[in-house]
Amino acid sequence: MHDHDRGLIFDLQALERRRLLGLMAAGGGAMLLSACGGSDSGATSTTTTTTATTMGTTGTGTTGSTSCGTTPTETNGPYPADGSNMANGAPSNVLTTSGVVRSDIRGSFAGLSGTAAGVPVGLTVNLVNVNSACAALADYAIYLWHADANGQYSVYDLAQQNYLRGAQATNASGQATFTTIFPGCYAGRYPHIHFEVYRSLATATSYVNRVLVSQFALPAEACNAVYATSGYPSGAQRFAQTSTSGDNVFGDNTSAQIAAMTPALSGTPTAGYTGSVTVGLSV
Repeated sequence: MHDHDRGLIFDLQALERRRLLGLMAAGGGAMLLSACGGSDSGATSTTTTTTATTMGTTGTGTTGSTSCGTTPTETNGPYPADGSNMANGAPSNVLTTSGVVRSDIRGSFAGLSGTAAGVPVGLTVNLVNVNSACAALADYAIYLWHADANGQYSVYDLAQQNYLRGAQATNASGQATFTTIFPGCYAGRYPHIHFEVYRSLATATSYVNRVLVSQFALPAEACNAVYATSGYPSGAQRFAQTSTSGDNVFGDNTSAQIAAMTPALSGTPTAGYTGSVTVGLSV
């Protein structure tokens, strides 16, 4: 068995060994003694309410304030690869695949080759506890996935690719930053990014352990700019036929919820985009 076939637990053990070796090299033993698609289906759940805070956009508050709200639950759609369904006749779960824990999700991993083309995006997700004055939630895990520039999903539409999927733990500030591309627009859906939240990387091995599943809506201004470029075929035409109010996932959310679920992005299609969004959990 090769190292890349041993799964998430092996990855975590290897990361811990490398961390300890790094501490020994930096400060010796004393430091160790003093020191870790296609179209989505399903209706929006109404089990959670109010709004989440979006950094840099209008919302109910900002990270570090005492005002934030619970992010609404949404469907994981038909292409999650989180163990909840099948892909091409086989169970589909990238969460148990070695290499899924990463910040740059543009390339395929675990022996698959290929890199998703598209406008670069650096997205920071801020995870906060709405029951504790919006305190940062450290060491939780976020699994994020979305369509490529053509509106296709790896593992399902593209069986020989698993790019644009990745998980990582939040840092001490409750943040996880993903390097990815701007998702394409496909028929039947407003442009979006899927994500799931888990209590730790160790539990981020199956959808049954998730504490939240939801989606981010992409800013309309950035969508118009990106889909006008040659790398997103039919994007402009498809986007002109969509709206958050008419979307089968976002359509039953309030305008405040949509604002909170929309990342604040800055940049251009040429230079790429960076931005952030806040996710609120009731913990």
